[in-house]
Parts: sequence; structure tokens; C-alpha cells
Amino acid sequence: MIAHARTTPLRHSFRHRTYLWYVDVDRLPVLPRPVRPLARFDARDHFTGGAASIRAGLDAFLAARGIDLGGGRVMMLAHARVFGFVFNPLSVYWCHDRSGALVCVVAEVHNTYGQRHCYVLRTDDPGGAEAEKESEKKSGKEFGKESGKEFEVDKDFYVSPFFPVEGRYRMRLPLPGDRLRLAVHLDNEEGRAFTAVVRGRRRPATVRALLSSAVRRPWSTAAVWVGIRRHGVHLLLRGLPVHPRPRSSPQEGKLS
Repeated sequence: MIAHARTTPLRHSFRHRTYLWYVDVDRLPVLPRPVRPLARFDARDHFTGGAASIRAGLDAFLAARGIDLGGGRVMMLAHARVFGFVFNPLSVYWCHDRSGALVCVVAEVHNTYGQRHCYVLRTDDPGGAEAEKESEKKSGKEFGKESGKEFEVDKDFYVSPFFPVEGRYRMRLPLPGDRLRLAVHLDNEEGRAFTAVVRGRRRPATVRALLSSAVRRPWSTAAVWVGIRRHGVHLLLRGLPVHPRPRSSPQEGKLS
């Protein structure tokens, strides 16, 4: 389940049910040929889009920031391509070193204009706060306290046309277990402006489970994209002003 809550300058919230993949980037699923259109992972959908693999794209991006995982394990949470189409508002990579220690989390944000931007969240960053700190403001119990380390990072990428490129993200992205519980908050001068929550239950990636999910959520990736556009139109009709999209410069090691 994905839930969004906007609190300023207009209040608006929605929930959307979908399914995501939690995979080892070095051992991506290889599905039987008849069901491959329902789930395909493609390197062009992440980072510069020009690397030989998702892992290669991630390693190049981290290397540009002085981070070497030494071949350590990387787990990714993302949508796969469904019938050739994918849209990932957020892809998350939990990056470990060779000893198994978590070095960083990479949050890759995609907007509906075909651009991507990554935030590197270091586990040794002294600016990060522990998640035991209660959020100063909540938008209902759906957006309450989550477990795991809380990271803070300045917003520097245009996502929603209804928010300027300013403010600060507070992200709780704990490594998934049997349950998935992620939260991203955007704070600006007016306080808590936006919250997104992703929650789910882990299931084995069997062909039967995939077919069941595909039947219940047909063409899930297109549904996510259409849903975002539909809610954008709703906010426009309510008179919410649009902030012009600035010219963006590519991040080193990836293309925005």
C-alpha cells in the first residue's frame, strides 16, 4: 500500500494498492518465458540508463562519490517493467560492504517528466536522527512512527509541480523484513508539507504469486503513472498553483 498526504497549502491524500519487488541486484529473478512480460528489470530504467546492468550503474554512481562497496550485497526495492512499461516514483537500494555491514541507502527518485535523481543516505552521517524521535507533526495514524534510522537530506530535485525545489526530506527506510514500512516526509518553512508511506507484506516471488498480483493489480506500473497524473489534475482544478520546472544539471555518475 502506498499512501500520500499533502498538508500545505491544500490538504489532499490518497492511497494506492500495488506490488513491488525486493531483489538482490546481482541475482535478479529470471522468470519462465510466458510470464516475463509481467516482470522485467532493465538497466536503462535506473541511474544513467546506459550501464550494462543495474549493479554497474549503482557502482558507478557510488564511485563518483567515493564509495566502494567492494562487491557487497545490494538489495533493491522497485517496480519491474510490466508489458514493457515502468514508472518508479522511488527505488531504494540498501548497500552493504563485503562484511555485510550497511554502508548507505540510495533513494532514487523519478518524476513524471522522465528525469531521475539519487540521494545518498550514509549510515554514518551525524546529521541523521534516530527514528525513536517522534515526528513533530503527523497526518493521521497512517503516517506515524516507523522503525529504523531516520535520514535527513535537502530536497534538490523537481518532483511534484506543486512544490518548489526547496525544503528538507526526512526519510525512514529500514531494511525490509517480513513487513515493509517506509516513510518519506517533506518539511519546508510552513512545517510538514507532505508525507509518503509505503507498507507491505513480504511474499515469495513465485509464478503463482505473480499471476495473482497481476490479476488483482493489472498493469500496475501504468496504474501508478496514471494515478499520479489524475491527482495532479484534481489539484489543478482546486486552484493549486504550479511551480515552473527548473533546468536541472545531471548528477555526476548519473543522468537526471
